[in-house]
Amino acid sequence: MADKKVIAVVGATGAQGGGLARAILADAGGAFAVRALTRNPASDQARELAALGADVVEADIRDEARLTEAFEGAHGAYLVTNFWDHMSPEQEKQDAATMVRAAKNAGLRHVIWSTLDDSREHIPLDDERMPTLMDRYKVPHFDAKAEADRFFVDAGVPTTFLRTTFYWEALLGPMAPTRAEDGRVVLALPMAESKLAGIASEDIGKTAYGIFKRGGEFVGRTVSIAGEHLTGAEMAAHLSKALGEEVAYVPVPFDAMRAQPWPAAVELGNMFQFYAQVPQFVADRDLDVVRGLNPELQDFERWLAAHKSAFPGI
Repeated sequence: MADKKVIAVVGATGAQGGGLARAILADAGGAFAVRALTRNPASDQARELAALGADVVEADIRDEARLTEAFEGAHGAYLVTNFWDHMSPEQEKQDAATMVRAAKNAGLRHVIWSTLDDSREHIPLDDERMPTLMDRYKVPHFDAKAEADRFFVDAGVPTTFLRTTFYWEALLGPMAPTRAEDGRVVLALPMAESKLAGIASEDIGKTAYGIFKRGGEFVGRTVSIAGEHLTGAEMAAHLSKALGEEVAYVPVPFDAMRAQPWPAAVELGNMFQFYAQVPQFVADRDLDVVRGLNPELQDFERWLAAHKSAFPGI
C-alpha cells in the first residue's frame, strides 16, 4: 500500500466520488490507493469504504486549511461539487476556487475536475428561446461549473476537465415513469425527439479512474462522457422490455417543465432544452473514447437490467 499513488476523492460517499473510490479499491493490484474525503466519517457509506480499504479522512471543501492538509502527500484528487446542496452559482464557484487553492498548496500532480458545458456558448444570454436566469446564466449549474474551469488553468493546477451528463438514476426518482389516468405507463421527458446523453453514475467514477491510470496523457484536456445516446422513444422501448409492460414516451414542452411547482423547475427546463436543442452536446461525447477509458461502460439496457427492481411501483 505504501508504494501506491494516493488519490484524494472529494465526495467519496456520493455518486461520482463513490464510483471512483470503489473502482480503485476493486483493483487490488493497481497502482493507486484511496483517501476518501467526507464531512462525516461516521456515516454508513464512509464506514463501508473504510472496510474496503480506503483511508477515510474528515474534510470540508469550504475549509481550505483542512482540505490542503487532506491533500498533502497525495498524487492526485477528484474534485466535485454538489450544486443542489445550495443552488447558488456563486457558492459553486467559491467552492471550486477553494479546492483549487488547496490543490495548488498541496502540490497535486493530477486533478480531475467534474464539470459541465457552458450553455451560453451555444445559447447566448440574448437568445429568447429560453429565459436568462439571475441576469447571467442560462443553466446556472452548468455555467457556474464551466466558469470555474478557468480557476484551474489560471492557478497552473494540472487538471483534466471531466464533463458529465444526465444520470440514469434520475429515472428511479424525480424523472421516473408513472402510470397515467388512462392506465398507461408513461415516460415524460422534455427532450422532444432529440437524443439524450445519459450515463450510470458509477461509470463517471470508473471513467475517472481510467483517466488517472493514463497519467499525464489527459492533463490539460477536456473529456466529455456518456454511456449511450437515446431518444425518449428509445428509452421507453428499453424500459418496456425491462419492466415487462409497455412504456410510452410523452415529450413534455420545455415551458411546461419550467412551469412546474418545484425548486429549480425553470433551471431544469432550461437544462433539458439545452440537451435537446444543442446537438454538439451529444457530438462531444464520443462513446468509443469513453469505452477506451472504461471498458465496463454500461449502455442503458445493461443499466436497466441491474436496476429494474429499484423502479418505484407503478
